[in-house]
Amino acid sequence: MAQQIIRTDTVKDSQLGQRLDQAIAELFSEFSRSRLKEWLLDGKVQVNGEVVTKARTRVMGGEEVTVQAELEDEQRWEAQDIPLDIVHEDDHIIVINKPRDLVVHPGAGTPDGTVLNALLHHYPSIAEVPRAGIVHRLDKDTTGLMVVAKTVQAQTRLVRALQKRNITREYEAIIIGNMTAGGMVEKPIGRHSTKRTLMAVNELGKPAITHYRVAEHFRVHTRIRLRLETGRTHQIRVHMAYIQHPLLGDIAYGGRARIPKGASQELTEMIRNFDRQALHAVMLKFKHPGTGEEMSFHAPVPDDMIVMAEALRQDAKDNKEEE
Repeated sequence: MAQQIIRTDTVKDSQLGQRLDQAIAELFSEFSRSRLKEWLLDGKVQVNGEVVTKARTRVMGGEEVTVQAELEDEQRWEAQDIPLDIVHEDDHIIVINKPRDLVVHPGAGTPDGTVLNALLHHYPSIAEVPRAGIVHRLDKDTTGLMVVAKTVQAQTRLVRALQKRNITREYEAIIIGNMTAGGMVEKPIGRHSTKRTLMAVNELGKPAITHYRVAEHFRVHTRIRLRLETGRTHQIRVHMAYIQHPLLGDIAYGGRARIPKGASQELTEMIRNFDRQALHAVMLKFKHPGTGEEMSFHAPVPDDMIVMAEALRQDAKDNKEEE
């Protein structure tokens, strides 16, 4: 069953002239702005006993505002005993190191077997939190760090921090091509015009900013570190492909594998058989939603990327010696 929510508060004199959507975001800060606006548009908000659905309505101060709505119950999803690599846990949050081949949230084609199903098994009370506390996602084959909220308040604060770009997320990747220097990609991302499961740089899309710097050069590949300023679906994969440096192993956005001239048979097979995008969420930094303490977490680069980098490093060394 869905959880019934009834909240009542009085608009403060200091909020005089504010839009209603802004006012309720301040009054009921345990909920996200997007959720409150959705309730407002759905007629779930009353001002002095009258339903108001226009976000632009101005408040004068002193009005009694009531929100009466339902929080989606995540128990419609099945709790499943799927192991999780827990990096940190306390009363407010869980930080996990996600492996490859694990989808974060159930959806079309993946009704279960996800991080969400695992969270419901390991933390049954998390069913009371929307999306079982999931704050941000990683693609199925992207590995690394994710933070999950155990309470509605923690989730709201983390989502807000994410929106304000106050959560630092760094990634390690191996890309195709010789990247000469670091930089930034600032291009909006939206749905691909013909391939509906993919994203693309689209001037009508949402703003997206990716920072990157070179960590190590190989012959026709580069190991890089990236920092997300925004968090769009497939953002790093789309942005790197856009600047002609797709991720190694990313068939959806990268096209054909690139083999260094004269590479050994072993390296050639390794590159051709690398069957996921070489992308790992290596660092996560944010203020704890309960204590305000600055927290930082690191997840070691997984073996498949380490082995690939070592092989590319050895190839570069061998061919330099031959020159």
